Amino acid sequence: MKTLRQQFLEHVGQTSPEPLLLEVGRAEGVYFFTPEGKRYYDLVSGVSVNNVGHANPEVIKAVQQQAADYMHIMVYGEMVEKPQVQYARRIAELLPAPLESVYFVNSGSEAVEGALKLAKRYTGRHKMMSMHCAYHGSNHGSLSMMASPEGDTWKAPFQPLLPNVEYLWFNNFEDIGRIDEETACVLVEPVQGEGGVRLPADGYLQALRKRCDETGAMLIFDEIQTGMGRTGKLFAMQKYEVTPDIVCLAKAFGGGMPLGAFVASKTVMDSLQSNPALGHITTFGGHPVCCAAGLSALNYITENHLVDSVEKKGKRYEETLRNSPNVIEIRRSGLLMAVELGTSEKLFKIMALFKERGIMSDWFLFCDTAFRISPPLTISNDEIDDSCRIILECLEIL
Repeated sequence: MKTLRQQFLEHVGQTSPEPLLLEVGRAEGVYFFTPEGKRYYDLVSGVSVNNVGHANPEVIKAVQQQAADYMHIMVYGEMVEKPQVQYARRIAELLPAPLESVYFVNSGSEAVEGALKLAKRYTGRHKMMSMHCAYHGSNHGSLSMMASPEGDTWKAPFQPLLPNVEYLWFNNFEDIGRIDEETACVLVEPVQGEGGVRLPADGYLQALRKRCDETGAMLIFDEIQTGMGRTGKLFAMQKYEVTPDIVCLAKAFGGGMPLGAFVASKTVMDSLQSNPALGHITTFGGHPVCCAAGLSALNYITENHLVDSVEKKGKRYEETLRNSPNVIEIRRSGLLMAVELGTSEKLFKIMALFKERGIMSDWFLFCDTAFRISPPLTISNDEIDDSCRIILECLEIL
C-alpha cells in the first residue's frame, strides 16, 4: 500500500513542483501536529485564515449544530437562511456606513470577481485599475488585476485575460492622477500582503478616496487578508480611516470554512438585481454551515476582545526579532508581518530550518526575501516568546 504522501502526489492536483509534504494529524490553538506527534507553531494561520485558532470549540459547536439543522437547500439568494441573515446583519453593524449589504460567495477570488462586476454594472464603465505587486486571486478576472514585478510571468500562460485593466504603483501619489472619468473602479489592498507587507504611506489611501470621489470611480478594498482583526482593528479601513465603496472579505471571514463576501451600500448592491436579473449568482455562496462558522468566529473575536491585544503581540514579535543581525527590516501591521532577510538564498535556507525545528512560516508571492509571521490572534505571550526563541536560533545559523 502506498503511503499517504505518495497518494497525495499521485492523486491530488499539485500547485508547485516542491510542496511542503507535511502530513497533518491534528491541529489545536496555535499548533498543528504530524501523525507522529511532531509539533509545529503555525505562524501562517492558513494565510491569515485561522484567526481564532485551530479547533476553536465555539466554532466547532456552531458547525456541528448547523450541519444537524440543515446544509445546502437552494442556490444563494432564494431562501431565507438564518445563519446568512444573522452574519450579514452583524457584519453590517461592524462596518462603517454605508457598507450594509453583503453578497456571500465561496472565496476571496470570487469576492473580487463579484466586486469588479458590481463596479462595472453600477458605473456603466469598463476601465479598471489595480496595483503592481498586488495579489487578488487566480481566477481569470482576479488574475487580470495582478501585475507582478516579474512582468507577465504569472499571466502570460493564461492570456487573453480581461481588457481595459491598468496598474498603478502603490504609494505613488502621482499615479493617482491616472484615475479618470472612464475608470469604473480602483482595486487596492489597504496593506499589500503578497508584496511583502507594504503599508500605505501617510495620506495615500485618503488621496485615492478623494480622486475616486472626484471622478466617480468606485474604490474597492481587498481586505481578504487584512480583515477580521489581523491588523489591530477589526478591518484595516478602520485603522487607516478610509471607507471604500466596496470591500472584499474572505479567509478569516469563514472561521476556517470556505466563505467570502463583497459588501457595498444597498443602493449599489441592488444594481445586480436587474438588467439582467441573475447577473451574478452562486450555488454554494453563503453556505449555512460556513456562515455559522464565520459568525461564531466573529463573535469569539469581539466577545473576547482579541483585537485589543493584536498590536501589542505584533510589537512583541518585532522588538524581539529585530535584534538579530540577520534581520534587515520588519514590516508590520498588527499581526501581519514580513521579516526581511535581504536575499532569497537566506530565505530558502531558513525555511528549511523552520521545517526541521517546528516552525510553519512562508514567504510572499512577490517578495522571496522575507518570511511571514501571521499567527492566530489567540497566540499567548509565552507562545510568542517560545516561537521567537526557535526563530532566533534558526537566524543564528544563517
